[in-house]
Amino acid sequence: MKKIFILFLLLSTLSSQAQNPSILSAEDYFNRAYEKQNKEDYIGALADYNKTLEIDPNNDDAYFNRGRSKYALEFYYGALADYSKVIVLNPNNAVAYNNRGIVKDDLEYYNDALSDYDKATEINPNYATAYFNKGITKRKLENYNGAIASFNMAIEINPSYAKAYNNRANSKNYLEDYIGAIADYNKAIEIEPNFANAYYNRANTKSDLNKYNSAIADYNKALELEISDGSTYKNRGILEENLGNLKGACTDWRKAAILGDQDAAEWVENQCN
Repeated sequence: MKKIFILFLLLSTLSSQAQNPSILSAEDYFNRAYEKQNKEDYIGALADYNKTLEIDPNNDDAYFNRGRSKYALEFYYGALADYSKVIVLNPNNAVAYNNRGIVKDDLEYYNDALSDYDKATEINPNYATAYFNKGITKRKLENYNGAIASFNMAIEINPSYAKAYNNRANSKNYLEDYIGAIADYNKAIEIEPNFANAYYNRANTKSDLNKYNSAIADYNKALELEISDGSTYKNRGILEENLGNLKGACTDWRKAAILGDQDAAEWVENQCN
């Protein structure tokens, strides 16, 4: 009789689930959350990842992706907690260490971020992104040589890493290695011809080398690719003024002022009447 009663309960449960399709599994909630996340519905994704974890509390993928959604919503401490939970459940998850490092960097816990990037590259020595992120954090700490060393590693692993060339160049600029910086910007643009930020940065470096006409050509290209950037108009205007073209400078500063640049607005008021 006991066996029959247990079988009856099982059949009743299955029948109830068949009649009530609203009863979802952890996998169902996870898949729905992932779909919402890909559509940038992060709040909806969080709700479904929460349901996933109610049913399956040790689902490290759900913690990982919930951390991604929280980060997208700038819930940094929540993201930190979720990535930490992933690491408890899966200590060899290099991506979780990398992502937790990014969160710590945003929270200005720079040394802790470096520790996480170090762990990520210890687990996966070919993790170019973690070396790149390590370089970004080192530059924020004004360790420019250390940053260059990290960008070197990222480029060694991925020779087509345009952002690594661009950021290595930025670090070289801080060390006043302008020629080396120009070479890196050139490489970044060779790899990614529509890299607006690399054109902008190269223009700034050329300006430091007093190569004004060449710098203006780069600002022109940066604006062609990213027209709404006020600092590019402002800087191009400075070079136009240096070349004696105040009318052109004022035209650029007015555009920069419209885009919210306060320096440019002040220059328009003082020099362009």
